[in-house]
Amino acid sequence: MASAHLISRVSILGTGLIGGSFALALRKYTTGMYVCGWDRPEVIREAQTRGAFDETFSGELAPAVQNADLIYIALPIAATIDLLPEIARHAPPHAVVTDACSTKVRVSQAAAELFPGEKGPLFLGGHPMAGRELPGIANANADLFHENTYALIANTSERVVAGVKARSSSVEEADASHDPRISAFVKILEKIGARPLWLGAPQHDYAVGLASHLPQLAAVALAGFLYDRLDENGLPITLAGPGLRDSLRLAGSPYSTWRDIVLTNQEVLSAALDLLARRLDDLREKLASRELEADFDAANELYKLLRSL
Repeated sequence: MASAHLISRVSILGTGLIGGSFALALRKYTTGMYVCGWDRPEVIREAQTRGAFDETFSGELAPAVQNADLIYIALPIAATIDLLPEIARHAPPHAVVTDACSTKVRVSQAAAELFPGEKGPLFLGGHPMAGRELPGIANANADLFHENTYALIANTSERVVAGVKARSSSVEEADASHDPRISAFVKILEKIGARPLWLGAPQHDYAVGLASHLPQLAAVALAGFLYDRLDENGLPITLAGPGLRDSLRLAGSPYSTWRDIVLTNQEVLSAALDLLARRLDDLREKLASRELEADFDAANELYKLLRSL
């Protein structure tokens, strides 16, 4: 495997929670990296206070990427797709371009047309399975990626829809790391403590739709349900314990973070919500019986599995 020295100059487009955390992680866990940041002027001013960047840019994109070995896009999905053509025009031929978007099909489709991968910049889709409910570089942390899965998107035609179990076939790293630039990026991910996992874009969107996006919508639904029922004394919330706060942690995420995610994963989420509604119907029918014990047992087993990961 090639060493990370192929990448020594990094341009991070988007200096919020993910981009800021990636910059801080490079500062903490790698050496010899020159890290640039690009964002809106007001965001860049805040980013400069964290000391994560050697150089910052706003406005015109070309100066921020023209000398980069790695271009790391940490922007919302729609903004990423809109910016890809300009990145493709200005990225150096030797550069690796990667994104951190939470859905991959739409981004991968757009990138495939712009980055042919021969004698030019190389695109590699990615998604760090890490984050916080509060956005912005003020909440960034160098250890955000530590011990968390980092999805890397391999080229595959596999199509997966909600309601059908995802095929568990894996993509060997060797198949996706022929280019030494990709090997260099993977080595950086390992240095910052992430756990790279290769899979196809549809498989990724199916999995995160169920494991990440559906829990977010479920938290929003439960929080909205309770908010609509607050009385003048604050009941029922005034009697809530830590269990409710734990259950509704995701409800603290702003819609601006989730808008593009929902819009680009509608098919999976719509089917998943239908299936979840059926499960709730099943629970309601079992309220007067002891059959709920099996549901609790299954939930306990899944909780144990999550704790062991």
